[in-house]
Amino acid sequence: MTDPHSLPQQEAPGFWRSRYAIGLLVMGAIAAYFLLSEHRAHFIGALPLLLLLACPLMHVFMHNGHGSHGGGHAEHRGHKASSADSAPRSGEQP
Repeated sequence: MTDPHSLPQQEAPGFWRSRYAIGLLVMGAIAAYFLLSEHRAHFIGALPLLLLLACPLMHVFMHNGHGSHGGGHAEHRGHKASSADSAPRSGEQP
């Protein structure tokens, strides 16, 4: 006799692999199509505003805040400029 606890159990598929998720995505695509086709003038009129609003968001998310710009002077990075840093390189005028 087999023990029901010893049989391998199959895991239920996640929500995004179920037929409900596919139906939700199809209905969302249909709704987005009709929303954009019926309100195209409003959508196109808002594009310049959306572009201006995207600039600060891109600045924040692409720089990861203001702590990691990476540039700046040697004093700001935690060490003093040595004489080798201030010496002219070959071919440069002092």
